[in-house]
Amino acid sequence: MANTEAPFYFPGVTLLITHYNRSGSLERLLSACRERGCSFDDIVVSDDGSKPEHLGALKRLQGQYGFQLVTTPVNRGLGNNINKGQDAVKTPYTLYVQEDFVPTPAFPGHFRDALEIMKAEDKWDLIAFYSYAAYPYLRPYKKGFSEKLYKPWYINYKKIYAYSDHPHLRKSDFLKKFGRYVEGIKSDKTEYLMCVSFIKNKGQSLFFNEYKSLFDQVNPEDEPSTVTRTKWTQSNNLFIVVVRDIYRQIKYNYDLHVAK
Repeated sequence: MANTEAPFYFPGVTLLITHYNRSGSLERLLSACRERGCSFDDIVVSDDGSKPEHLGALKRLQGQYGFQLVTTPVNRGLGNNINKGQDAVKTPYTLYVQEDFVPTPAFPGHFRDALEIMKAEDKWDLIAFYSYAAYPYLRPYKKGFSEKLYKPWYINYKKIYAYSDHPHLRKSDFLKKFGRYVEGIKSDKTEYLMCVSFIKNKGQSLFFNEYKSLFDQVNPEDEPSTVTRTKWTQSNNLFIVVVRDIYRQIKYNYDLHVAK
């Protein structure tokens, strides 16, 4: 239930959290939101077929925090987990956060700014709060945010990440404009295909300039990240780095401008 008396009550917003076998991390996220004085009209936790011990913990947390719990009997991957979670959202705006992120004390005030911008200016589809690195092409906007810019001739291949699965605010009809997340494939591929769709469908996004200040990503030893990546995508070998970057330039531009 929403606490309308909370210091930071955000009407019209649902906090959507995707979860898989990390109930301790989920509890850390929910507890931090409460400690920061944040309250939303609804909270949806979308679980991707977690083990029984984690499902038991989710039931306990549901009683404590009053969220909607959307489950599936078997693991179906990130795409299905986000799709079914978003389907359960009834408010006009969604704050999407994966369970291993924790909001910092700086988050509520800046989130309020982002929500005000999105409500006042209909053109924004997504406002991003976190990234591993700054988006390569930005134009200063206001209140600590910059506009993500995309042009076909931009040479930095990270231009593809105009969309990202990292914590962000978006309109809850996001899937109508950009399509549903592709299911049954690896999470990185799911995210990549949404990046392509976001650009092809002329998505408009803002990026918080101090992008490491609003969320901490926490992956403790007892609940490590569940994402696995191939060695070549992580290697720092100079030859592999050069080949990888050339490959990405060709592939990303092909997918964006040639493939139907």
